[in-house]
Amino acid sequence: MNLRSVVTSFLGFLGGANPEKYCSPPCVPGDESIMKPKEHGTSHTPVQPNLRWNCDNTLADRICNFNRHYAENSGYFEENDISFLSEVKKMENPEKFYDSNTGKLLFTAPSGRTWKEFLEESHRHGWPSFRDDEVNWDVVRILPNGETVSIDGTHLGHNLPDKAGNRLCINLVSIAGNPSSSVVD
Repeated sequence: MNLRSVVTSFLGFLGGANPEKYCSPPCVPGDESIMKPKEHGTSHTPVQPNLRWNCDNTLADRICNFNRHYAENSGYFEENDISFLSEVKKMENPEKFYDSNTGKLLFTAPSGRTWKEFLEESHRHGWPSFRDDEVNWDVVRILPNGETVSIDGTHLGHNLPDKAGNRLCINLVSIAGNPSSSVVD
C-alpha cells in the first residue's frame, strides 16, 4: 500500500467515507445504532474476567467498550507476554475467536489459507487480519466508516480492504473471549 492510498483511507475513515468501499459482499453492513450507549459503554456487559492468551483486561475493556477509533498497539498479538503466537504456531486446525464481552463466535481462522499465511498477513499489518471466509457474518458488522463491530456493540477493529477484498484488522483483546455456555457455535 503506498502513502497516497494510506492517506486516502485515513481521510475517508475520518470523514465518513463511501460505505460500499468498506463493505462489499459478503460483508454485512451495520449502522450507528449498534454502537449507541448502553449499560457499559457501547456494550451491555464488561469484558470477561479471564481472557485468552493472557490479554490485558483493562486494555480490552477500554478498546471493546469505551472506544470507537483507537486500537491496541500494532504488534500487540506478537508481544512476549501474550501467548497467542506460541499457541497458534502449534495448531493444525482452525482456531475459533470469541467476543471478549459476550463469548459469541466471531471468527474461525485460518480458512482458505494456512496458519503461516494468516500469521504473515497479520504480522505485515500489525493486527490479526481476517478474510471473508473467516468471518461469522451473523454477528460481525461493518459500519459505513469501516469500523468493525459485533452486533452487541463490541468494537473489534476496522475493515481495510485491499486488492484481495475485505481485510478485517482486529484487536486481539476484542476476540480473546471464552465461548459462552449459552452460545452454540
